[in-house]
Amino acid sequence: MSLPNPGGLRRLIILFVFLACAAYAQDAPSSIFMSIPPTNDELKTHGTAPLPHNLYARERIDLSGSWRFLVDPVERGLRNQYPRYTIPRDEKQQPLGGLLVEYDWDSAPAITVPGDWNTQSNPRLFWYEGLAWYRRHIAAPAQLAPGQRVFLYFEAANYRSHIYLNGEKLGVHEGGFTPFAFEVTGRLKAIGANSLVVGVDSKRQFGNVPGSDADWFNYGGITRPVWLVITPGSFIQHYSLALSEHAGREIITATVRLDGAHSADAAVTIRIPELKLETIVRTDAQGCATFKLFPAPGALARWSPESPKLYAVIIATDTDRIEDRIGFRTIAVRGDDIILNGRSIFLRGISIHEERIGIREDDGGRKLDWNDARRLLTEAKALGCNFVRLAHYPHSEKMTRLADELGLLVWSEIPVYQEDIPYTDPHTLKLARRMQSDNIARDQNRASVIIWSVANETPLTSARLAFLRTLIADARAQDPSRLISAALNRSPNGSDREIVIDDPLGEHLDVLAYNTYIGWYGALSPADIPSVTWRTIYHKPLLLSEFGTDAKCGTRGQKESRWTEEYQAWFYEQTLAGASRTPWIKGLSPWILKDFRSPRRFRADYQNYWNRKGLISETGERKQAWQVLHDFYTNNDNPP
Repeated sequence: MSLPNPGGLRRLIILFVFLACAAYAQDAPSSIFMSIPPTNDELKTHGTAPLPHNLYARERIDLSGSWRFLVDPVERGLRNQYPRYTIPRDEKQQPLGGLLVEYDWDSAPAITVPGDWNTQSNPRLFWYEGLAWYRRHIAAPAQLAPGQRVFLYFEAANYRSHIYLNGEKLGVHEGGFTPFAFEVTGRLKAIGANSLVVGVDSKRQFGNVPGSDADWFNYGGITRPVWLVITPGSFIQHYSLALSEHAGREIITATVRLDGAHSADAAVTIRIPELKLETIVRTDAQGCATFKLFPAPGALARWSPESPKLYAVIIATDTDRIEDRIGFRTIAVRGDDIILNGRSIFLRGISIHEERIGIREDDGGRKLDWNDARRLLTEAKALGCNFVRLAHYPHSEKMTRLADELGLLVWSEIPVYQEDIPYTDPHTLKLARRMQSDNIARDQNRASVIIWSVANETPLTSARLAFLRTLIADARAQDPSRLISAALNRSPNGSDREIVIDDPLGEHLDVLAYNTYIGWYGALSPADIPSVTWRTIYHKPLLLSEFGTDAKCGTRGQKESRWTEEYQAWFYEQTLAGASRTPWIKGLSPWILKDFRSPRRFRADYQNYWNRKGLISETGERKQAWQVLHDFYTNNDNPP
């Protein structure tokens, strides 16, 4: 709901002092405020340091480029009882009176970071899943000011990473798609080279998240950039801002957490210069502060796909200052409608894997620079989309920042995927909870992100329900400003011709989502799709989160012939017509924008280990179904 613009508000600098903000906080329910992610002490329990928030606004040194590389399929480098294999220590030794002969970093092959080893290295490593070692010599940052701190920051490495600096182990991180950091203040030699050795183990196994049977390619290695990040001694470790509605009024709320010796009782200022807003509060004993800029000014332009307005936001303390570009919008559900900025919206979407569009079939991979990310998202915009489902794991921060800029709403997901998760295992639950928390913390200020998804295609078991309910509760506590969903695909009561949305998990979701492949898997064809009915026991909006068929680009024939572009286009025509007849379907994210690699796709004639459900080929060629979906999206202002 928009408020009338009070006269002169845009010329007024609003300054809230601490006592006024604290008194105001007593009047507002805590549920409108975003929680702080796990405490810094909690982070240290799994071997990593607090992540400096907003990496791209920090002073940093890029460690991208050429690293030395060793493949270690029998994991000798992790077995300290063998002195001939001292890979993490990176030093010449003479064990047992002899020369070290088992490896030599100086003669080891080179590999580029960031990037997977499967597509850029020796072709024999294309299918390799296991342990490999990286080594680079790094210099300490020059002329550090007194008290400054240094963090070794990884945007992601897949899957289990062992980090060593000058032969000493910094720690281990598990998970292939979220950032992690280690503090190296005082551990870098000021003179001479420092040896950074990283072991990355990409083995898929039961108990990982995802498990051993994911339907996308398992790109191994340091797949996203690595940095040395420099901060003051006490720095702004995390912050989040959002526009929310309370008692019919819109409120800009914010939380800030400092890290360092002088984090408690510190003055923190937030400014939005374009809106002439400023507020100051002091942190509590834990270094946390809560802000309210209330009410939201009438001059505030709401972020939307049509007008993705971003404001410069400045957060400052006596020792630190950081700037971000943040959009403000509200998102909610009302009955079976999705409400953006007070108005119903239909999500015209597409699903995307984090795999770049290649220049040839054997190109691609998971080295995604800004141009690669922009190419994927601009292709979605050209399709007519206002929404992208970033499946099935947290994508690069480049994707969500560009979505903010381009005006694309985002579904963000963690890789709790299908049956291959031990839903009763406490370690796996802890791992999934941390992945979700790290994902939310990283992208909490991205207006484009409207849905946190906790899972995809999970079984109908009580253990799974308890597992996912824990994740849902965590997400709501950490970020009550967004919607929660999960992609469902099962029903206790459905049939081939009647899809019933009655998964017990639906009770706990804000937005229902369902994956369906009627007309591709099973006995029915696209001709049968008009006879399929939909039924739900929940009065909530539904997204068709996946539907599609395989078609190899350039394969032509009658529309009844599978694997042809004509069959795929026919399938889309029938499915879109069916969606238009179901009023509580409020969005689509067909599977998928681009053909992507998958170890499950065995047919040599059409697939050759590619999932061919893309609307464009792996090199960006558009198939006939691309035009079908484009016409549906662009010829319907608010389909269906």
